[in-house]
Amino acid sequence: MQYRPLGNTDIQVSLIGLGTMTWGEQNTEAEGHQQLDAAIAAGVNFIDTAEMYSVPPRPETYGSTEKIIGTWFKQRGNRAQVVLATKAAGPAKLLPQATHVRGGVSHFNRKNLEEALNGSLKRLQTDYIDLYQLHWPDRPTNHFGRLGYTYEPEEEGTAPILETLEVLGDFVKAGKVRHIGVSNETPWGVSQFLQHAREQGLPRIVSIQNPYSLLNRTFEIGLAEFAHREQVGLLAYSPLAFGVLSGKYLHGARPAGARLTLFERFARYNSPQAEAATQAYVDLAKQHGLDPAQLALAYVNSRPFTTSTLIGATTLEQLAIDLASVDVQLNAEVLEKIEAIHLANPNPSP
Repeated sequence: MQYRPLGNTDIQVSLIGLGTMTWGEQNTEAEGHQQLDAAIAAGVNFIDTAEMYSVPPRPETYGSTEKIIGTWFKQRGNRAQVVLATKAAGPAKLLPQATHVRGGVSHFNRKNLEEALNGSLKRLQTDYIDLYQLHWPDRPTNHFGRLGYTYEPEEEGTAPILETLEVLGDFVKAGKVRHIGVSNETPWGVSQFLQHAREQGLPRIVSIQNPYSLLNRTFEIGLAEFAHREQVGLLAYSPLAFGVLSGKYLHGARPAGARLTLFERFARYNSPQAEAATQAYVDLAKQHGLDPAQLALAYVNSRPFTTSTLIGATTLEQLAIDLASVDVQLNAEVLEKIEAIHLANPNPSP
């Protein structure tokens, strides 16, 4: 396993991080524990979750993933060996599937953030979070597949970024949170968090968890420079575009139990443009004797702005393939052909 610094901190996190959002929906508690054991044995020390998981979010499964991790900590007694990240859900106006979280009006004010953090700590059976993240912005902006920006008035109760950062700073002072990060953020949002931290002496964000894959390289436009110049590293989620880049959905295939087979809400990953790009990447992998999933993950791993690539698996076989991507090095020829495919099929699944 390789390790990279988490922002400007002294924490080293594994280049492959373990995503957990299927646990409690597609995976049982026992299967979640098995994945955790296998990942730790492979050198993974970074685990990412969220209060809203499992996915797709439902009232019946709210917090289920954190509970599974919590029981694993209790049984293994290894909390100190893990860099644990979780997220506070934002308002449902910006993600309608979250209407069951604090009545759907979970703005990033003190009341909501305190309730979110304390709930996560209880479910995770720990007294601190290494990286506490805001799951999506508390304002209308272009995220979750939206490329164009259209101004929309803010919802009543929307918390200003400075107010949110002050609350997070109090969490750090109290020892409940070590470091803070953002997710599904924009360059403007990152700049505001950094500016307020600098001017008010508040904690700096150390990471940004956004989608990044061969089908969605929009992070490179604006945010990659922040990652480089401000040490706000990328925690890349959906690096396989919900499994699409493995090639298993090509030609209309819908394997039993697979995510896009079970859930229709992730349509942006199966457009004709995504299909064409995926076919090209799968063909490239086969031409060079590579597993398609490992090629896709190795590309994300190789980016200098990537802190950790967050993989998600529903089987131990998938997990083993994904973990092994850390040892795959893409040569200059493969990288050149990846750029040619990207030029012909730019960002089909933002």
